Amino acid sequence: MTKLVEIVNSLKGLDFNMLKRTHSCGQLRLEDDGKKVTLNGWVHSYRDHGNLVFIDLRDRDGITQLVFDPQSQPDVHKQSRGLRCEWVIAASGAVRPRGEGLENPKIDTGKIEILIEKIEILNTAETPAFEIDGADKVSEELRLKHRYLDMRRPEMQNRLKIRHKVTKIVRDFFDSADFWEIETPFLGKSTPEGARDFLVPSRLCVGEFYALPQSPQLFKQVLMVGGVDKYFQIVRCFRDEDPRADRQAEFTQIDVEMSFVDMDDVIDVHQRMVAAVWEGILGKKVSLPMRRMSYKEAVDDYGVDRPDLRFDMKLKNISDLVGDCQFKVFTGTIEKGGIVKGLCAPGGAKYSRGDIEKALTNFAADYDAKGLAWFKVAKNEESGQVTLASSIAKFFSDEQKQQIIERFSANEGDLILMVADTEAVANKALAPLRVKLGKDLELYDEDAHEFVWIVDFPLFEWDEKAQRYDSLHHPFTAPVPEDVEKLETDPGNICSQAYDIVVNGSEIGGGSIRIHQPQMQAKVFDLLNISKQQAQDRFGFFLKALNYGAPPHGGIAFGLDRLVMILTGTDNIRDVIAFPKTQKGQCLLTDAPSPVEQAQLDELNLRTQTHH
Repeated sequence: MTKLVEIVNSLKGLDFNMLKRTHSCGQLRLEDDGKKVTLNGWVHSYRDHGNLVFIDLRDRDGITQLVFDPQSQPDVHKQSRGLRCEWVIAASGAVRPRGEGLENPKIDTGKIEILIEKIEILNTAETPAFEIDGADKVSEELRLKHRYLDMRRPEMQNRLKIRHKVTKIVRDFFDSADFWEIETPFLGKSTPEGARDFLVPSRLCVGEFYALPQSPQLFKQVLMVGGVDKYFQIVRCFRDEDPRADRQAEFTQIDVEMSFVDMDDVIDVHQRMVAAVWEGILGKKVSLPMRRMSYKEAVDDYGVDRPDLRFDMKLKNISDLVGDCQFKVFTGTIEKGGIVKGLCAPGGAKYSRGDIEKALTNFAADYDAKGLAWFKVAKNEESGQVTLASSIAKFFSDEQKQQIIERFSANEGDLILMVADTEAVANKALAPLRVKLGKDLELYDEDAHEFVWIVDFPLFEWDEKAQRYDSLHHPFTAPVPEDVEKLETDPGNICSQAYDIVVNGSEIGGGSIRIHQPQMQAKVFDLLNISKQQAQDRFGFFLKALNYGAPPHGGIAFGLDRLVMILTGTDNIRDVIAFPKTQKGQCLLTDAPSPVEQAQLDELNLRTQTHH
């Protein structure tokens, strides 16, 4: 009874007849002058000028300045002096102009303020773990632990709003194109391909497990067999892999599948969807049709299958030019079957030798490059001819130097950087080096968006370690019709009907035309060294469906989180997810994962090592 009395007493003085808001804190403008309004929100800042008290009131739409004047409302003015940051209040009063020289151009409501006539304290708050305005100065761990405070930041509010708008645009687009949104199961069968599955023990089927879906791939193909024709879903997916800046263990896909289509049909629909998103969110028109580039061209010219096309700087193979030079690092690599490949950074000659070693060579070493050879493109003072200058220039003839300059289309003041290694290592090191140089040398407009579809992927890649073929995309990807015969004779040179969409060096979506004939699917499994029994165990329900008249079909999946990252200009996926996980897969807000009671384990017939 004593405890109940304490609770009742603590509630005394709190007003539960809340002043109902008439406007949001980002809504009022000069044309609202004289209106009687009510705002609800959080105290963002407090300024007591001895006479007047100013409160900035915040909600998800913005900030409005409140004024408390002792002359007009002495009791309300006195009450305002007790307010503190992050208290929740309701306030009523009249809108008025701030006056010349007192306006705040940084906020949308900066030309007005509200002279408060009545205030209600809806809730008090403990001193926050960090200031909302100063959240960028504290650790991410602290912000994630107090995510409810972090979410109050205008930046986070904007990201969540944009995420909502993206999904709204996507749903409206697909609805208008006659797609149906259909949910697929979260509790499914484990089909171990690629990343590890998250497993869920079954209480009713002892010793057996569900798996959370890495994607709805098989289900959406079954929907096509079921005659759905056009499906989409904004769906949560789960992969038990190490998180990174642009990847989470649980993530969201815009998932799509279509029947009776070819690659051009799928690409057409989805580049129009992307254009709708870009115009709806950024107000930017995307030029259609988008550019297409073959996988080979992308890897040859940019070292990677997701090139950033906001700037040029193509990679060049110069093995044919330097095979007989005097520089042993180059000739030795070529003799062993490697290549010499490089790039030309416009204006890069401004880097000192020390900068090249520290900033660039060490960077390339992080991507397995054993070294970074370089030339500065400079004018010969005696001849006036543009030539190459560096400590290794003496190992190359004048003719070779000129050939290298021509190959790179180099100009005076440029920097040529080269890697001598296997083609894979050269590409692995040069591709990110190119991106770094593009940013450091300011070679592109940060606000530009350059799209490209990457097509003509190989169907398989050879795994040296396992001595077998792997799918470059997934085992349900169809080969191009003209390469079907190579399944028997030359599987390493089969081109697939796969396609990725890339913007500014980030892959935002990928898909393929699927295999719809059971015989071809069986042959692909055979080449991937998946036995009939393994195929049956993993994909039996799907393979059975293929025998009942599967239509030609194809689809795509977009990473919604990554899409919103690009649209909001952040490089951290946790910034665009309301309740994200850390690099260790932990939720700091809820302390998940966490131990469970022994009784729960007993119900599932499970035992952990700590309970042995």
